[in-house]
Amino acid sequence: MSRSKTSNSSAVTETIPLAIARGPLGDEHQARTLSLDLSLPYLGVVCPKDIRHASALLFLDESGLCLQVAGKGAPGPVRAEFVRGKMGYRREHGGGSGQLVARAVGLQKTRAGLHVLDATAGLGQDAFVLASLGCRVSLFERNPVIHALLTDGLARAALNTECAPIVARMTLHSGSSIGWLDRVAASCEEGAEETAADVVYLDPMFPHREKSALVKKEMQVFRTIVGDDDDSDDLLAAALSAARYRVVVKRPRKAPAINGPEPGTRIEGKSSRYDIYPVRALPPR
Repeated sequence: MSRSKTSNSSAVTETIPLAIARGPLGDEHQARTLSLDLSLPYLGVVCPKDIRHASALLFLDESGLCLQVAGKGAPGPVRAEFVRGKMGYRREHGGGSGQLVARAVGLQKTRAGLHVLDATAGLGQDAFVLASLGCRVSLFERNPVIHALLTDGLARAALNTECAPIVARMTLHSGSSIGWLDRVAASCEEGAEETAADVVYLDPMFPHREKSALVKKEMQVFRTIVGDDDDSDDLLAAALSAARYRVVVKRPRKAPAINGPEPGTRIEGKSSRYDIYPVRALPPR
């Protein structure tokens, strides 16, 4: 843990990695509840740029909960936002089943209402797109900080008349998805039916790049809290044992595939690609 000297050279102040705080219009009850649930210190009403003794804040303001790096010159807040901004525009003008993630999941090939398991939900953006296209989506997010951001974003979206029907198709779970996938695989081996997800979707933390300018703001902030996903190989293996039709893995466009079997096919975009591992054919249109 880093240490920084105060103006009194004999005093030493510890810099904590993360704390809870709020703006003047932030919900105090929610802030105190988060502090207890996450066992993080609560700093009260603060201005994030003035904070020196915490590296980052889970910060509540009039727009909800966000993750904010503290100090002057830090990147802007990161929050799970589905109503406005990029996701709001994408919901209205996103291109339907022609979007890359929708094609990767197979929505252009089937009329079935697919159950998709998003095993590494993050801020839930791809899950929201799939739910907006009619999928039932189960989301797993094991990092409690990111889980709190996603919980807040979904709760706010549920209050919006256009987003509420979409959010109703999304179910958020805490903890690692590997245990759930292993239990599903074991149930299938014992002859249980209708337990596996139709498609398992994986978007593990992208590998670190030395040139930080090439990394999205969200990833820069996330890495300070989450770090890398070191069990991607195990997650892929568990997903392949549980998926009914296919597993889809999102990767940086030039990154190697996750260790394991070779993908059956790939769909490439400008900066990322989708590795597709077919298990069996999707139901026809």
